[in-house]
Amino acid sequence: MTAIIPKVSQLTSRIIRILGCNPGVMTLQGTNTYLVGNGPNRVLIDTGDADVGEYVTNLKTIVDDNGINLSQIVVTHWHHDHIGGVADILSTLKLNDCKIYKICDEEHDRQYQSSSFKLNYLADGQKLEADGATLRVVATPGHTGDHMILVLEQENAIFSGDCILGEGTAVFEDLYSYIKSLKTILELKPSVIYPGHGPVIDEPIGKINEYIAHRQQREDQIVNVMVELGKELTPMEIVKIVYKDVPEKLHLAAAVNVGHHLEKLVKEQRVEKIDFNNQLSKYRIK
Repeated sequence: MTAIIPKVSQLTSRIIRILGCNPGVMTLQGTNTYLVGNGPNRVLIDTGDADVGEYVTNLKTIVDDNGINLSQIVVTHWHHDHIGGVADILSTLKLNDCKIYKICDEEHDRQYQSSSFKLNYLADGQKLEADGATLRVVATPGHTGDHMILVLEQENAIFSGDCILGEGTAVFEDLYSYIKSLKTILELKPSVIYPGHGPVIDEPIGKINEYIAHRQQREDQIVNVMVELGKELTPMEIVKIVYKDVPEKLHLAAAVNVGHHLEKLVKEQRVEKIDFNNQLSKYRIK
């Protein structure tokens, strides 16, 4: 963590960033949440973790001091540090008519079906309106299956959730989908990116290309090893070669990463997967 992010920042006339006050290894300085709009009716993007009183207090102060009617909350994906604060916000701010939006993920959304709030589902391309702001939903699976970004049309700005971070690189569930999502964002040509973690990205095209190039470099290393050895390999066998300068205690995590790359190559029909006893998989170049 290098950048210092204030707990509350007025970023533009339409955007206030409220830091989630939940710093950590995965959350960096904390989850960035954003109030969007320039009139009474505004939208909140993401909500931080549950049981973080400081964050909810900061949000309530901003809402009360500015006479804001928070009628919509949009969650970029199901991870706890983005959806976890919803119930606390609704209760503390006494929001009886606030709608909660996200893209559907049946498996992870089950836990909220009997909770204190109802989820309303969004589709790719759908738009949400606030005073002075139009937010367009763009589905960007990969980090999670339900991940989306939001385009603020008035400013050609993107709220990237965890697809692109202000510092470091993002993790993902499905690399094939994730790379496609990065290319989708690149095609949007945003002027600025407001990430779910880390500082504002003022040169987004360079950052997106950097993300894509980083993954491509690792993929090239994996493919080169498989071609050179010309035999079936497990992810860990590849790790022992590609990550030979990385401490052995980190090899298990590296094997997971290599596995993501291999599954992407399988989907692209460049690599073949061979299962043994449903427990150990090996891969070979087609």
